[in-house]
Amino acid sequence: MPETVTIIECPRDAWQGLPEIIPADVKIAYLLKLAAAGFKHVDAVSFVSPTHVKQMADSEEVMKGFLAGLPARTPRPEIIGIVVNKQGLDRALATPGVTTIGYPYSISAYFRRANANMSRGESRALVEEIRKATKASGHGLVVYISMAFGNPYEEPWGAEIVEDALVWLKDIGVRSVSLADTVGTTPPEYVGALYNTVKDCVAGLELGVHLHSHAQGAAEKVLAAYDAGCRRFDGALTGLGGCPFAGDELVGNIATETILAALASRGVDMEIRLEALAPCIALTEEIRAKYSHAAQAQ
Repeated sequence: MPETVTIIECPRDAWQGLPEIIPADVKIAYLLKLAAAGFKHVDAVSFVSPTHVKQMADSEEVMKGFLAGLPARTPRPEIIGIVVNKQGLDRALATPGVTTIGYPYSISAYFRRANANMSRGESRALVEEIRKATKASGHGLVVYISMAFGNPYEEPWGAEIVEDALVWLKDIGVRSVSLADTVGTTPPEYVGALYNTVKDCVAGLELGVHLHSHAQGAAEKVLAAYDAGCRRFDGALTGLGGCPFAGDELVGNIATETILAALASRGVDMEIRLEALAPCIALTEEIRAKYSHAAQAQ
C-alpha cells in the first residue's frame, strides 16, 4: 500500500500578516478553490483579537460563506481554526465548519510572552483546557510547538526542551503535533537531526512540521524531514506568509508546490496534483499583488 503523507494548506498563515484587508468574499472564493483542487486539510481561519490581527476578524463570516458555497459533491475538508485564548476557543467551537482547533504552544518564554502574554504554566493550563473542550465537542486538536528548532532570543534551547513539551502533550492526550521553525533560519541538517532525535519519545503521536524558509533550501528542508520519518507537512501556495518576527521578508512559508515536488522526487504518490493547482496559484498571486507590503508601497 502507498504510504500516506498529509499536506496541510495554510492560507490563514499566508494572509494574516498582509497589511491590506482581504475582503471576506475573496477569502471564501480562495477556500472554495482549494477544496475543488483536492486539499483535504486547510488551516483556514483564526479566532484572535481583531485589535491584534485585523486580517482575521471575519473568520465566522468566511466560514459561513465557504459552507454555503461548497458544492454538494465536493468533499468537505478538515478546517483548522487557530486560537490563543479561551475567548477564541469559544468562538472557534461555535463556528460551523471548523473541525480542528489549532494552538501555538511556544517553548520560548520571550516569544510566548510577546505573542500571548502568558507564562509557561498559564499556556499549559490553556492547552489542557482546550484538550478537554475538544474531546467533549468532538473537534480535533493540533498543537504547534513554536520555536521548536531554536530561536534568536539567546534563550536556553535544546532537543530535550522539545522532548519535554512533546511528552507532556502526549500525556495529556494530544495526538497531533507540528514542530514549527518559526523564524525559518534552521538549516536542513538540523531539521532532520531534531526530528530524528525527538520522534521516538512520542511513538504513536502524529508528528508533523511547519517550516519557514527562504525559497533556496526549502526543498532540502522538506526532504530532510521526510527522510527522518515525517509524514505531515504544512505549506502555503507560492510561499506567501510566514512569521512577521523573522526580520527578513524573503523568509516565509515553504511553498506547497515545493513540498509536492520534493516529495514526488522520493516517489510519494500525492493525492494533490501540481497541475490542479493553477487556479489556486493564480488567485494567490492576485492576492499578493493587491494586499501585500509590495502593493502598499507602489
